[in-house]
Amino acid sequence: MMPSAGDQLLLPVRPWYIWFTLAIALMLSLAPLGRNPAMPDIMALVLVGWTVHQPRRVGLGVSFLFGVVIDVHQGALLGQHALAYTLLAFLAIAVHRRLPWFSAPTQALQVLPLFAAAHACSLVVRLATGSSSPGWSLLLAPMFEALLWPLTSWLLLAPQRRPPDPDENRPL
Repeated sequence: MMPSAGDQLLLPVRPWYIWFTLAIALMLSLAPLGRNPAMPDIMALVLVGWTVHQPRRVGLGVSFLFGVVIDVHQGALLGQHALAYTLLAFLAIAVHRRLPWFSAPTQALQVLPLFAAAHACSLVVRLATGSSSPGWSLLLAPMFEALLWPLTSWLLLAPQRRPPDPDENRPL
């Protein structure tokens, strides 16, 4: 799918906006909402969003650090979320060049295996350490995260969109 003439060019992202959105996602992830295995991981969504759109600024190291913070907060095995988020960032970097070429619903289908792999990695670590399985409701979390992907991507890129320019003499 080639870009059409009506596609919008994005302004460069400001680093403070990346860190602001990551801090908001961290606060939402740390909120005491209870432990439901089907609840989408907001931190993972925002990390994938920035890893896809800004892989040089948000990558494996940032994902690992936020994973350790989530592990400490939730009292999980140290490194469980760090490993899952690092795997998620690696897979997001692998698809970051082709993902923007697709429409939003197709992008959601493209990121669904990424979220499923991260949850599977976390589940394997939990089961290897002797924890109990959370049940079949764990399969809903990647689905909800994939459904939230278009909204997350739109919100993260909103400040970068240019206002429409009425000048017909400039090609861009």
